[in-house]
Amino acid sequence: MLLVRLSLAFCLSLLLFSTNVLAEKTLKDTPTDYQNSAIYAKDDSGYSPNNATHAHSRPTIGLVLSGGGAKGAAHIGVLKVLEANHIPVDYIAGTSIGSYVGGMYAMGYSADEIEKIMFNSNWAEGYSDTIAREDLSYRDKQLRDRFNIPLNLGFNDGKVTLPGGLLRGQTMSLLLRQSTDLIEQYGDFDSLSIPYRAVATDLASSKAVVLSKGSIVKAMQASATVPGALQPSEMDGKLLVDGGIANNMPVDVVKAMGADIVIAVDIGSPLAGKESLDSAISVLEQLSTILTQASATKQKALLSSHDILIRPAIDDMSTTDFTIMPQALKVGIEAANLHLSALQKLSVSDQEYQQYLDKKQQRRQLWSDPIKRPLMAINFDNDSKVSQRLLQETLDFHVGEVITKVQLDAALKRLYALNKFERVDAEFTDTPTGRKLTVTTKGKSWGPNYFQAGFNWEDDFTLESAMTFSMAYTMTDLTPFGGEWRNEVELGYRSMLATEFYQPLDNDQRFYSLARVQYDSKKWSLYQNNEKIHDLDNNVGNVNVGVGINFSNKGLLEIGSLFERGRIEEDYYLPQTLIYQSWGGYFKVAYDTLNSISFPTEGNRFTFITRARDEHFNDTSLPTKDGVSWEFEADWKGALNLGNHAIVGKAEVATADSENGFTVHPSELGGFLNLSGYHKQALTGAHKVFAAILYQYDLSGALTFTELPVYLGTSLEAGNVWQTRGDMDIKDLIYSSSLYLGTDTDWGPAALGFGFTDTGEQAFYLFIGKNF
Repeated sequence: MLLVRLSLAFCLSLLLFSTNVLAEKTLKDTPTDYQNSAIYAKDDSGYSPNNATHAHSRPTIGLVLSGGGAKGAAHIGVLKVLEANHIPVDYIAGTSIGSYVGGMYAMGYSADEIEKIMFNSNWAEGYSDTIAREDLSYRDKQLRDRFNIPLNLGFNDGKVTLPGGLLRGQTMSLLLRQSTDLIEQYGDFDSLSIPYRAVATDLASSKAVVLSKGSIVKAMQASATVPGALQPSEMDGKLLVDGGIANNMPVDVVKAMGADIVIAVDIGSPLAGKESLDSAISVLEQLSTILTQASATKQKALLSSHDILIRPAIDDMSTTDFTIMPQALKVGIEAANLHLSALQKLSVSDQEYQQYLDKKQQRRQLWSDPIKRPLMAINFDNDSKVSQRLLQETLDFHVGEVITKVQLDAALKRLYALNKFERVDAEFTDTPTGRKLTVTTKGKSWGPNYFQAGFNWEDDFTLESAMTFSMAYTMTDLTPFGGEWRNEVELGYRSMLATEFYQPLDNDQRFYSLARVQYDSKKWSLYQNNEKIHDLDNNVGNVNVGVGINFSNKGLLEIGSLFERGRIEEDYYLPQTLIYQSWGGYFKVAYDTLNSISFPTEGNRFTFITRARDEHFNDTSLPTKDGVSWEFEADWKGALNLGNHAIVGKAEVATADSENGFTVHPSELGGFLNLSGYHKQALTGAHKVFAAILYQYDLSGALTFTELPVYLGTSLEAGNVWQTRGDMDIKDLIYSSSLYLGTDTDWGPAALGFGFTDTGEQAFYLFIGKNF
C-alpha cells in the first residue's frame, strides 16, 4: 500500500508539473542550457566540461543510464557485458536509478560489486522515514503508542503546515550512504575514477540541472527524488526533484563531457494501451510516462550511427517492486548481448584494458584510502533549536577516532531518533592531516507546533464495541531548554481532557519537570460471572506535578505529588453519589526497548509505580483505611527473536492497601491476551497477579500480497484478582489461551483473535489501532 501511495503521489505531482513543463516547452532545451546551469558551471579550479582534455588513442566512450526505478538492475547487466568484452567507459551520465548505478561505477566499483551492494540493500526501507520504535526515547515511545496515526501536520504563523513530501528522504539518504561508503565531497566529479554527472529537475523552472560536484550521495538522491512522495532536495539554492521529468536519458550531457561514442541504456516505462486506461490512477501514470518518454525521445534523436542504444525487455516490469531486480539484471545482459557485434568493435586489448582498470583503481584509492584516516574536526551545521551539546553527546564521536560506515549510520540514526529533525546528514572533507566531519541537522519545517492523532477500536462481538479517537496539539521550543506544552482530547468509549507542560532542566534534556491536569469521564462496568450487570459513571480529575531523570534514552525515574477528586454516580446500587478525593505522592521507574508495543519480536519493557494516598470519602459508612494507603503496580513484557519465530512473555502484579477490598483504584483483568475469553475488565479487585507466554510466527515471508508482518500466534495465560490479600490463593488462578492473526502497521496493530478459559468462558476479539 505504501508503494501504491507513493506512485499515486508521483503521478499527481507530474500531472501538476505537466502544465508548466509543456508551457515552457522543456523539450527545446539544448546542451547549452545545461552548461549555463549554476550547478554545472565552472568550479573554483576553473574546470569546465568544454575545456577538459583527455589523452586517448581511441574514441572515448560515454555511458548513459536512464531512470526506471527497480528496473535499474538491468544497467548492471549491461555493465557486466561491457566488462566481459573489455569495453572501457570514459564518461558516465545518469538519471534517477541510472544516477545511482552510474555513480557507483564512476567511483570505481565493478559491476559485481554494485550487484552485491544493490541486491543486499533493503530498498523498501528507503521509502519509509518512520523512526523505529526501539530507537525512540521513552517519552516518544509512549506518545506514539497513544497517537498511532502517522500525522505530519503542524501549525505556524496562523496556518496549517505540511512537509514538502510524504517522505523526507532520511532513510533513503542512509541507504545511499551505505552504498557509497564515507566518500568525501568533491570539487568536481571528474575526480572520480570515471568522470560523472547526475541529472535532476529544477522544481521552480522545470529545467534539467546537471550535478557535477559536491556530495555524490546528495547528487544521487536529488536525481531520484520523486516529487510529492519525497521532499525536494535543496542544493545551491535550487529545489531539485527526479531528473526523469526533464531528461530521463541524458545523451547530450555525456556528449558535452567529451564522449565520441555513446552507449545509451533505456529502461523507461512504455505507454499503456487503451484497454489499460480505465482508472484515474492509470491515466495519471500515463501522463507521467508521456512526459518521461518525450524527454527520452528528444535525447535519442541526438544519437549518431556510431552510437549504440540498448533497450532491455523491461516493459512488463514494475518500477517500484525491487523483488524483480534479478530478472531485470538478466534481461540487461540479454539486451546487451543482442548488440554484441557493435559493442565488440569498442573492445580494447587485454593489456590496454588492464591499464584502464589499474587507473580506475588508483583513482578509487584517492577516496577510499582517506576513509581510514582519523577525525581531525567535527562541525555542526545546526538549523534547529536542539543544543549543540546534545548533538555532540548523541553523535558520540571524538577527534582522533577513525569512523566506519556502520558507526556513522548508527550515529545518524541516534540523532534522527531524537525526533526533532526533518533531515540529518553528514559529509566528510579530507585534508592531509585527517578528515573533517560536518553534521547537518534541519529542524522540522512544519513546526514548531504539531498535531497528533490516535484511533482505536475493539470489539468482542457480544457487548458494545469500544471506539476512541484522540487528538493532541503540542507547542514546542517554548523555553531555551525545549519546553513543551501539550493539550489532549479523547472522545468515545472514554472521554478525556488534559493539558501538560514538560520542561527539560538542562541542555542535554536529561533532567526534567512536568505538570499535568487531566479530567476523565468513563464507565466503570460491573460484571458477575463474565456477564455485565451494570455501569457506573466515574468522573475524576487529576493533578500531577513531578521531576525526573532520563537515566538513558530508554528509561526514566520520576517522583512527584498527586491530587485527585472524583465522583461515582449510579441510582440503583449506590444510595448516594460517591465523592472522593486524595492527595499524596508517587514514584515511577520505567524502561522500554520493545520494537513493537503489541507484536514485539525483540526488547523488554518494565514499569514500576508506587503511590501513597491520603483518601477521603463523603460516605463515612465505607470500609476505608485510616491514614495513608499504598498502591504498587509492576508489569513486564519481553520478546525473544528466533528468525520468523518469536517468544513473548508478560507479567503483571498489582496491590492496593485497602480495607475489606474496597478501592476506587482497582486492578483489572479480562480481554484479549489479558485472560483471553473474558470480556474487557470483567474481573476487578484490589490485588492482581497475571502472567502469559506467547508464541508468534511471521507469515509474511510466505505471502506475496503484503510487505507488512503477518503474525499467527497463540498464548497461554494465567491470573486472577482478589479483593483481600487473605483471599489470594494459587488454586484460584484462571487459565486461558488464545489463537490470533495480527499485523503491525504504521497506524498501529490490527488483530483478530479467539480466546477461551478453563472455566468455560470464550470470546472473539477484533482490534484496530488498539495496543495490547
